[in-house]
This record gives sequence, structure tokens and C-alpha cells, in this order.
Amino acid sequence: MKFFKITTLIISLIVLTSCQGPGLNGDGDKKQVTILGVMIGEQQEKIEQALAPFTEATGIEVVYEGTDTFATTLPIRVDSGRAPDLAMFPQPGLMADFAREGKLVPLGEILTPEEMAEAYDQAWLDLAAVDGTVYGAWYRASVKSLVWFNPQQFAVHGYEVPGTWEEMMALSQRIVDEGKTPWCLGIESGDATGWVGTDWVEDIMLRTASPATYDQWVSHQIPFNAPVVQNALNVFGEIAQNEKMIYGGKVGAMSTPFGDSILGLFTDPPHCYLHRQGNFITAFLPPDLNPEEVDVFPLPPIDPAYGLPVLVGGDIFAMFNDTPEARQLMAYLASPQPHEVAATLGAYISPHKNIDLSLYPDRLTRKQAEILSNAEVIRFDASDMMPGAVGTGTFWSGMVDYIGGTDGTQVLNTIERSWPR
Repeated sequence: MKFFKITTLIISLIVLTSCQGPGLNGDGDKKQVTILGVMIGEQQEKIEQALAPFTEATGIEVVYEGTDTFATTLPIRVDSGRAPDLAMFPQPGLMADFAREGKLVPLGEILTPEEMAEAYDQAWLDLAAVDGTVYGAWYRASVKSLVWFNPQQFAVHGYEVPGTWEEMMALSQRIVDEGKTPWCLGIESGDATGWVGTDWVEDIMLRTASPATYDQWVSHQIPFNAPVVQNALNVFGEIAQNEKMIYGGKVGAMSTPFGDSILGLFTDPPHCYLHRQGNFITAFLPPDLNPEEVDVFPLPPIDPAYGLPVLVGGDIFAMFNDTPEARQLMAYLASPQPHEVAATLGAYISPHKNIDLSLYPDRLTRKQAEILSNAEVIRFDASDMMPGAVGTGTFWSGMVDYIGGTDGTQVLNTIERSWPR
């Protein structure tokens, strides 16, 4: 924590020594930093609150522009010479493309390795690195490896939270034997239908194969139809292709919007008792839900050799324009302060390792943040890292086909053939 205080002091001194007369530049011009990001609406208001202390401390105005067309807008801006000073990437794949084109400033030119290590665990630094060089500062994490349940229903029926995959499947079969349905699964998501299934397979890959194998799969160093991927798909199929395991069967899974599927935990009687989804599903919980009716546990491990991994998504800042103001803002974003502000505002989990869990405003968020902090392996959502033709193309559509009953080998062969050569 000490170096952040030093960094803040240095920033303040830079600003003070550069102030001349009424304007920070001595000519009436106000210093500013521009950001293009993916947060809009209420989320934009929250990030602006997290950025406000930076402006208060430095006098540098931060102009944040949120867009829901980030992946198309940013390349156009960059190609036309109008790149923002900073960009807030929703996943590191696009950031890596710009880094390899030499259009981003390495974070190592702003922070020392010791400062980066103080801010982030090595797993997050690895996710921010391109060819061994760290380019980004992580801001927000999505924790995906979560199973949601209603603890009141667990108590009524004498169910216990499973600690292993074997125990989870035994609980699922017990619920089936009792004439009920263990899982709710909804994959409908408009043009993005199918991503829920990819998250399942990615989570299982992390539990049945080494982190190195997962990385090789993401980068296509092993084919998409390799036996280890086939095995992960088969494990998913024990739930997804079993009509007794999922509420509404295959048709129900494919027709239910992903945000609605968790509601089955709270019906009377419950439609289901287990639901795997990321922390962002809280936005779809009933507004009048009693907090005591919902809880989470980490998706259990399968092979003890791979520990308890966590699949994540997240938002990462990287710098296009090398200005003193942009450098100061990048240093601020890697400090605890914006993360602490954001944590208190809710609907947010920080990847920063120096955030006190007590700052999160509710028990459920604190528990999710603790699951992330205790993760033995962290890997980013694979489909977000793969070429678009696969990750948001045939992988998504393949999961729709598979849940609908298509043979897994056929699905994986189709995805493999679609990989750009």
C-alpha cells in the first residue's frame, strides 16, 4: 500500500508544479483525459464516481464516453487518428490486437514490476499481458464459476452444499429421484444465444484439464475437437442433455432467457434447486426477494489436481496516447482508491488484491469476492479470447445444437472446421 501513497504524492507535486495562472497549462487550457468504455447508463454513473477523486486530487478532467458498440467504434476511432487516451476493454482479446500493432503503451512504462505485483495477483497480470508484456490495468471482474441456490429450500429438504463435483451430481440425482428437477438452465440471449453453454464447457475444462491445456485450447494449439474438449462437453451433457436434470428439458433450456432461468429457484414449489451463472445474474433477481432466500457456492472441483479454479470476465484499461495526464490516470486506476469507491456502490467486484471485503455493501457480494480471492487458478472466458468466427460464432451456435440433442463429436468437428486458417 505504501507505493500508492508515494504515487499520489508524486501526482500532486506534478500538478502543483505545472499550474501557472488560471489554467493548468498557463494558457487557460484545462488538462483532460478521454476514455472510451463499455459501461453505459447506471454503470457509467458509477465509474464516473470512481474517477471523481482523481479529478479532485489532480485537477485533470476525465471525459468518459460509454458505448454499446465498443468493438466497432474503437477500431474506427483508432484508424482515423482519433484514438481515446484510454480505452476500457470488456475483454483482453481486442486489447491484444492493438498491442501487437504497437498502438498501446506498456503498463511497465508507468508502473514498476513491484507496483504491479502489489496491485494484482500474477494471474491477473498474465491476463493483461501480450507476448510477455503487461499492457492493461484491470478494473472490474465478473466471477462466473458460481452455483446459485435457495438456502431455505436446502434446509427444508435436508440438502447440503456440495464440496466436490461428485457430491453435486449425487445431490442432483437425489433431487431427480425425489421427483423434482435439480437444475434450471436458460440459454436464450438474442443474437448471443449459446454463450451460457460455452461458459459451462469452459468451467468444466478448467476442472478436467490443466491451466496450460486450457490456454492451448484458447489459442488453438490443440484442436477444438481434441479428446480433452470432448470429455468436458460430455460432462456438461450429463446435465444439459438429460431431460430429467433441467427444468423444461431441452426445449425449456433453449427457449428460456438466461436472465429468467434463475427465477425457478424462488417459485412455489421451486422449479429447480441449482443454477450456474456469473455474479451479474443478480441484476435479474426479483426486486422483493428476501436476501435470506439466495446464496452461492463455487462450482466444485472435478479433478483435485487442478484445485478450485474460477472462470472470469472483466474490464481492463489500456493507454493509447502517451501524455502525462493519461499516465497519471493509469497509475490511479491501478491504485486501490477507484476500486474502493466502486466496491461501495454495489454490483461490482474488484480484481485488485488490496480491497477490504468489508467495503462490499452486502453479504452475497462479499462472498463472491472472497471466492475470487481464494481461487487457485484464474482463467478468462475462452470464447471471448478466441477468434470471433469461433468464440461468438460456431462455439455459441454449437452449444445450442448440443443442448438440442446434436451429437457432441459432430458439434466439435463443426467448430474445429470453422477456426480461421
